[in-house]
Amino acid sequence: MIDTPTPDESPVPPPVSERDRRFMALAQAAAEEARAAGEVPVGAVLVRGDEVIAKGFNHPIGAHDPSAHAEMIALRAAAQAVENYRLPGCELYVTLEPCLMCAGAIMHARVARVVFGARDPKTGACGSVVDAFANPQLNHHTTVTGGVLETECGDALKSFFAERRRASREARAAARSEAHVVASSEAHPEVHVEVRGEARAGDADAHSEPGSVEPL
Repeated sequence: MIDTPTPDESPVPPPVSERDRRFMALAQAAAEEARAAGEVPVGAVLVRGDEVIAKGFNHPIGAHDPSAHAEMIALRAAAQAVENYRLPGCELYVTLEPCLMCAGAIMHARVARVVFGARDPKTGACGSVVDAFANPQLNHHTTVTGGVLETECGDALKSFFAERRRASREARAAARSEAHVVASSEAHPEVHVEVRGEARAGDADAHSEPGSVEPL
């Protein structure tokens, strides 16, 4: 007797090839460049055959450019490298599911295949929010493979935002502490004057001890 899966069972994802793992690892390395620059760590590489012809990492803040996503940077660099705005037969590996903007550029470039790591439940255009590549009316159809090194790519993003939240909490705590000191100083100025005066007097005594002043 053959067991029939129940409707609520999730389908088993296909095995990830070593080739996809290798190129996604390169995209992860590009993502670390974004992290080092203080940007959300997303990286991409564009591959033709077995050759990486371009890479990119997310840096819209540093570039003052809302379009400076990892995919866009990789597409621009690849087009310059091959001197063609079309990239047929190429594959784009990116650590985070592309957004609508990047999906549109990928289709315009005629990229053959997109491979992404972590899914983006807020802006993902490969099925998480919308599926831009599934529209049959489009004149170009890009193959999409998702979830390659998904855990690793997702963990990199989670750690980045956790660190940013921690730094934000520490900054707020430091600001509150400083505000408390200022408020206390304004409320009791004479206390702080005396303390500072004592500190200065003590410093003077220390510097006037025998042997503390070098001979002229």
